[in-house]
Amino acid sequence: MTPCIPLSLVGLLLLSQCSSESAGPSVEVLTKKNADFAAQLYRAVSSRTDDNVFLSTFTLSAGLLALVSATNGPTQEQLLQGLSLTGLDPQTLPDLFQNLRSLVTNLRQGVAVFPAQGFLVSSSYLDLVQTKFGGKAQSLAYTMPQEATDTINSWAQESTGDQVQELVTNLDPNTQLLLATTAFYKAQFSPSFNASFTQDERFYMGRYHVVMVPMMFRADKYFLAYDGLVKVGVLKLPMVGGAAMLVLLPDEGVDVTAVEDEVTGEKIQTWIRQLKRTKLEVQLPRFLLERSYSLRDVLQTLNIKQVFQEDADISNMGGADGLKLTQVYHKSVVSVDESSDDIITGGEASTPSTLPPRLTINRPFIFIIYQQTSGCVLSMGRVIDPSRK
Repeated sequence: MTPCIPLSLVGLLLLSQCSSESAGPSVEVLTKKNADFAAQLYRAVSSRTDDNVFLSTFTLSAGLLALVSATNGPTQEQLLQGLSLTGLDPQTLPDLFQNLRSLVTNLRQGVAVFPAQGFLVSSSYLDLVQTKFGGKAQSLAYTMPQEATDTINSWAQESTGDQVQELVTNLDPNTQLLLATTAFYKAQFSPSFNASFTQDERFYMGRYHVVMVPMMFRADKYFLAYDGLVKVGVLKLPMVGGAAMLVLLPDEGVDVTAVEDEVTGEKIQTWIRQLKRTKLEVQLPRFLLERSYSLRDVLQTLNIKQVFQEDADISNMGGADGLKLTQVYHKSVVSVDESSDDIITGGEASTPSTLPPRLTINRPFIFIIYQQTSGCVLSMGRVIDPSRK
């Protein structure tokens, strides 16, 4: 690989408008509110760990919206508030989300509502979960926890093409209702990275902690932005199927958690609007993340509480009283490598006469996957150590 010129993001970038909306106005509102929830949930989860993070926030939104349709009264109102959906008619949300879901590709996901046996699930609710949210509702005998565990884990495997396994373990026999969400995302960049240029290089997890990781390489025209207030560079990597990944790289000496504190739905849209095209050499670590979460406590920090309590009103599921949500399980996998279905090839190393700047993602970073046509945020994650799942 040839020598490179250091990249100065501040010097390279000017503000420009580069995004357009193709979705209807109501779907656009839902998209923005989903982005707000995605950012809040991501911050709540990431603040509890120093490790890698990955959440399929779109899949979780689908599951929680299915739960909204099962609730009534103050329980539903609190859910809507926690999901940043205040002001939207809950009766219209299933259709709006179905429209939004039709724009999403390359995401293998599963959404399921699992009440305990004995709690009636109406045929209309079964149909709504399936048609609007792409999910299922099925009663389980939690008094036989191993059988219930096997059923849920088999469903998770089937939903993701065997990419997600062991979603749940050690279920409580007194479980009343579980919400399970699972997702697998294969990041296929367009243009793709050239595997022949991938080589092991240093990734600086901290000042005194370095790991060697496979670092992918491509020279091409990319979209960049820089936020001087947050002190973060933003790189857009387009994907096959109309999605894109935003890579948020904090300035040297700036902790990734300081950037996380500033991430909001509005900020994400601002960064997208500020992207400007420039010729660039990009080095990005290859990584595979597999993250699993029990989200009851996290959701309660977002003021989603009543649905877990004795006075929960989940009567729209089938008319039963006394049902409350026990836990929300989420497990998601993202694979980032050189593979692609894209026909574009190349990405050759630059010749000395045409050396562009180089951006090397060699320290902890945040990434956001979103659908370009709608601006819908699909997932958010953080890479502290690319060598670990």
